[in-house]
Amino acid sequence: MTAPRDSAPPSSLIPARSESEQGERGAQEYRFFEVIQSYLDQAAQLVRLPDYMVSILSQPKNELIVHFPVRMDDGSYRTFKGYRIQHNNILGPYKGGLRFHPSAGLDDFKALSAMMTWKCALIGVPFGGAKGGIKYNPRDYSAEENQRITRRFIHALGSNIGPDYDIPAPDVGTGEQHMAWAMDTYMNTFGMVNRQAANRGVVTGKPVASGGTVGRTKATGQGVVHAIVDWAQRKGFELQGKKLIVQGFGNVGSHTAVLLSHLGVSLVGVGDHTGYLYTPEGFNAHRLQSYVRQNGSIAGYPNGQPISADEFFGVPADIFVPAALENQVGAKEAHALQVRLVAEGANGPCHPDGERILLERGIEILPDVFANAGGVTVSYYEWVQNRRSETWTLPEVDEKLEGAMRSGAATMYDMARRHGCSLRVACYAVALERLITAYEQRGIFP
Repeated sequence: MTAPRDSAPPSSLIPARSESEQGERGAQEYRFFEVIQSYLDQAAQLVRLPDYMVSILSQPKNELIVHFPVRMDDGSYRTFKGYRIQHNNILGPYKGGLRFHPSAGLDDFKALSAMMTWKCALIGVPFGGAKGGIKYNPRDYSAEENQRITRRFIHALGSNIGPDYDIPAPDVGTGEQHMAWAMDTYMNTFGMVNRQAANRGVVTGKPVASGGTVGRTKATGQGVVHAIVDWAQRKGFELQGKKLIVQGFGNVGSHTAVLLSHLGVSLVGVGDHTGYLYTPEGFNAHRLQSYVRQNGSIAGYPNGQPISADEFFGVPADIFVPAALENQVGAKEAHALQVRLVAEGANGPCHPDGERILLERGIEILPDVFANAGGVTVSYYEWVQNRRSETWTLPEVDEKLEGAMRSGAATMYDMARRHGCSLRVACYAVALERLITAYEQRGIFP
């Protein structure tokens, strides 16, 4: 039995995460894992990946499904279904977010866990790939119920996670409060065996006061901006005075818009799960971000003209940042877009048909595996600080992140130039080359 709507948690607890803001456009016919596998196949041919490695990397190492009961506020009990998919750990501990969303399922988690493997390998973070979560809508439950659901899920995962083995983080429908509950649950159960402060590193994306790092909240959006700035410098593209549209205005989308506004880029179109808004004069990204934090969505924001989804994709602009769920840009949207660049703040926002049309039209794409890697990169910095009992300053974190994104960009563009492939396939190829090296050096046990 679900909690009544009037007991829903405040927006400060269930943030309007940009990755979760969109509906399921074409969800029934879209097989996310198969799409990710097709990119793997293309890159594997490019770098001549041995057949045995293609076989290994085509499936996750572990697929964990748990069912657990949770007491609701009215005294009833409900059973929830949770997942943790561990794709690969040849380069380091499994790493990936926890998604709480009603459309969450095995196929998506398998795809997202694989993407984490490629992302970490590309950016040079010594982690492997994982993903997981619960199939439910946290907005339909009270703060107390969400806390019990989160804690019971972490308990159900048990020793399948840990600071040296598998390290969850926030994703769709979760935030730093969930990570604080997750860390506390782990430290008071499985962490009691090894009572060390380093156990705080069982999750990342925590509040700073509970062992998190400064700069983590904006990290994914900051990474997107670094990717855009690097692209602009390579192309001789002046960002000052340019126009931006953003789909999904939660954590990633809002921080991207705010940071780009500091560079003179004007947000003229924005959308989330409640609808779309447009203003030719440009939104105040700071005010809109504050509004969404307080209200959970852009609905009711007074400054902006409501438009349809079709109208949104046709808004003339220079940069488009899809920061919602996967499969948002199909053939129809790709034909409609009037931009120079698509920078993927979300994972898998472009359907292969949409990507093909965009590239044919000369619209460049900064792929998710690179563009949104800022989140996991700063999560690594948080994990290192936990392990060392250190505290870094924001300038330190920002400088390290920019360096990592610049390095990732350089290897991506170099691979694309040498092989004449798309930037997306280049990202996968760079990752595979690094995985090949590790497998060849370590061999296959026994």
